[in-house]
Amino acid sequence: MSQSTLSHINAAGEANMVDVSSKDNTHRRAVACAILSMRKQTLSAITEHTLGKGEVLAVARIAGIQAAKKCSDLIPLCHPLALSKVQVDFEILNQTALKIVAECRVSGQTGVEMEALTAASVAALTVYDMCKAIDKGMVVEQVCLLEKHGGKSGTWRRESE
Repeated sequence: MSQSTLSHINAAGEANMVDVSSKDNTHRRAVACAILSMRKQTLSAITEHTLGKGEVLAVARIAGIQAAKKCSDLIPLCHPLALSKVQVDFEILNQTALKIVAECRVSGQTGVEMEALTAASVAALTVYDMCKAIDKGMVVEQVCLLEKHGGKSGTWRRESE
């Protein structure tokens, strides 16, 4: 991909915020996920609420929601968005893997992919932070966009792997 096709690079090759003022306001939705691997005992402690720091998934959910709302403060060229929905859910994939799914919605002129990715990432990091005393070997294995809807490019879905 050449520099001229990157939307965050101007003609002089400098980073700049994309001008979305001519874009239509449309309903936009994005779903992202993060997968966190850990020891079996760690996931059991999370699900059985036996960690001294409190309910890990409840705290991680709030952290993910806050992160989506603060995305433009964290990623320099993101537009501040008036999000209409942020939802963070958890799915136990197996005895050692937790999947975090974040959904963001907005009616606006730019997409919410970065907000969903940020929500999933920060929720995973929050789980790590709350559990690191018993499992420093946890790994955030994957952070990815699962789907996005709306805007000029329409709908996109990650193909099953």
